[in-house]
Amino acid sequence: MKTCITLWSLSLASLVFAQNGTLDLTKLHNYANQARPAYITNRDNTPGTNPITDAGATLGRVMFYDKRMSRNNTVSCSSCHQQARGFSDTATASVGVDGTTGRHSMRLINSRFSLERKFFWDERAATLEAQTTQPIRDHVEMGFSGASGDPAFADLVNKLNAIPEYRVLFAMTYGSPVISETNIQRALAQFVRSIQSFDSKYDVGRAVSNDNQNFANFTAAENRGKTLFLNPPPQGGAGCATCHVPPHFDIDPNSRNNGVIGSLSGGVDLTNVRSPSLRDSVGPLGSNGPFMHNGVFANLSQVIAHYNTIPNNPANTNLDNRLSRPGGQTQNLGLNQQQSSDLVAFLGTLTGSSVYTDVKWSNPFNASNELSVIILPSAVTTTINRQTNSYTMTCRAAPGLSYGVETSTNLKDWTTVTSVAADTLGNVSYSADVVPPKAFYRFTYTP
Repeated sequence: MKTCITLWSLSLASLVFAQNGTLDLTKLHNYANQARPAYITNRDNTPGTNPITDAGATLGRVMFYDKRMSRNNTVSCSSCHQQARGFSDTATASVGVDGTTGRHSMRLINSRFSLERKFFWDERAATLEAQTTQPIRDHVEMGFSGASGDPAFADLVNKLNAIPEYRVLFAMTYGSPVISETNIQRALAQFVRSIQSFDSKYDVGRAVSNDNQNFANFTAAENRGKTLFLNPPPQGGAGCATCHVPPHFDIDPNSRNNGVIGSLSGGVDLTNVRSPSLRDSVGPLGSNGPFMHNGVFANLSQVIAHYNTIPNNPANTNLDNRLSRPGGQTQNLGLNQQQSSDLVAFLGTLTGSSVYTDVKWSNPFNASNELSVIILPSAVTTTINRQTNSYTMTCRAAPGLSYGVETSTNLKDWTTVTSVAADTLGNVSYSADVVPPKAFYRFTYTP
């Protein structure tokens, strides 16, 4: 893994970086102020202590895709949560450093807007921040458990401290290169919360119509499916919206399990009461992985068939009461094939496009797992004041860092003049005398 630190002077030509594997800290992507529809309101589980920032989410993105976050440098968060698959996995159980995961990898899209503030299928993490490092600490998943012969989490901190780009990224984000689990959690949570999808066919229709109206941009099947989704069973619908309320389509926090109680390791597991948003259940490549915590259903048709007739299992003492019927009977909706197909058609309208293609959520590393970091830009702006015989050199650099100012008369031997700090936007400047005429200046950065 390499880090490229760029150094620029008034007369130096710009270096050329390949797009792939380059992280330009002078031009951070917009994570903090992304647009979202007006009807997506009052649903933000971001704590006041960890607001999304462009710098923090950038750091989180690097860690999310960095295989060095695992014990043997083979697994990253993105190994199990792939952008092309709606940040889930096509495998039923994802492959970790020492075997396979105990549950299917949950989609991460719109995690920020879930009304349920607990995370994992069994809700064992009280916050997204707490969730982010549990896979890293897991013996099977990423291997910094501190048990069973694994290195401890402190060893990961030491590992990251030895990597120059992380010292730069942590300094840029937190004002100090000191790395801690808390700041790792905060940055990863910022990146995950930034992953949003609100450009679906449903959103185009919802922007001009209420849910209880036919959408002009929908097919007849999609509108029929929407009606089935919204209406409760007594009114001839499937009642899906009872637990997955539009327009977020996330899970009701008071939900219990849905009748799928099999465990990947065998036996019964009644604790899985959370689910991802129904948005982006399918994507450009088809189903975004199998469905449910144990990946038991390969496609949405199988999911709907399950809800159409919930199995009556006396062993399930935690079935959601909305899936049961009087007399101890479980749900039997009586949907026919056309209705099931209409529901599948509607669920397909919840899929966006940019979440699969936007570079800000993509892998910043190249095919060789290398990352070049641009800390200073390829050009500076110089303002000359003839009256005072001085000039001001300014540029947009990585925010929150301090830079050295060096001078030279031959572009070979450089002397440090002073240091200057970039402001919160990354603007850095230095003023100097124009004379002597052969003086050159440059900003430098040493991590």
